[in-house]
Amino acid sequence: MSKEIGQLANLQTFVPLARYTSSRVGGPADWLVVVESVEALVEAVRAAQADALPWRVVGGGSDLLVSDAGVRGLVIINKARKVVFQDAYQVYAESGANLGSLARACVARGWAGLEWAVGVPGTVGGAVVGNAGAHGGETSYVVESVTLFEAGSVVEWPVERMAYDYRTSLLKRSAGEGDASRVVLAATLALEAGDPARLAQLADKFLVRRKKIQPSGPSFGSMFKNPPGDHAGRLIEAAGLKGTQVGGMQISTLHANFFVNSGDATAADVKALIDLAQERVQQQFGVALELEIEMIGY
Repeated sequence: MSKEIGQLANLQTFVPLARYTSSRVGGPADWLVVVESVEALVEAVRAAQADALPWRVVGGGSDLLVSDAGVRGLVIINKARKVVFQDAYQVYAESGANLGSLARACVARGWAGLEWAVGVPGTVGGAVVGNAGAHGGETSYVVESVTLFEAGSVVEWPVERMAYDYRTSLLKRSAGEGDASRVVLAATLALEAGDPARLAQLADKFLVRRKKIQPSGPSFGSMFKNPPGDHAGRLIEAAGLKGTQVGGMQISTLHANFFVNSGDATAADVKALIDLAQERVQQQFGVALELEIEMIGY
């Protein structure tokens, strides 16, 4: 065992990551630690860096495909969930805070801007990096600044530096290019005054719609980004793949951009369905479907 990470409290070895993903799919991490504060998060990252170990921070695991072979190095499960409602409709939220729970708390206070996120899985950190959105809303619309651990220091980025675009940010793009050296610790969100009753009505409407068109249970969704002017689910359905199953993973019969785990799916099953959907849609419609989820351990 490496010297520095060996000093981390509650360090575990060879832990299946399926229990930490919404799809219930994923192989083991060499080492795993659960952190409950930004201080512990920084400590874990510093320890991995000191030992020159690969490391990875995982939040809610809602948009994550972990290979069956698992992940080398240290996986840090982020449960830093502190939330502070400040003056002038500002909210400080640590990156491990549940996005849906935060949205519900804002709605109850009559703070507008996150009502679209009620029922959305995942954490604030994941939403900030991936610019999560639904029902016409996006995380980028409410982010004021992001607190990061970068190059050994805690720094603050204004929202402009995040360079947001549809379901992406500078942080997500740089991670995709092999630079995963930055960690989101927290975000400050700028909301607006709203009527609690009206916001609750909107949130309920979004929840009803979500339950009507999206499958329940362990799943990936949305699997692919919507291409310009179209919807990934429509294209996959039009390609005749709705309900197609490989092993324990099925393209949902309710919404074709959701892949549902019947209970014994492997990452190989998921990858086979991803490849099939991309191939068929490309062949039939000339559209290259781009993943919205992230793959690790490949």
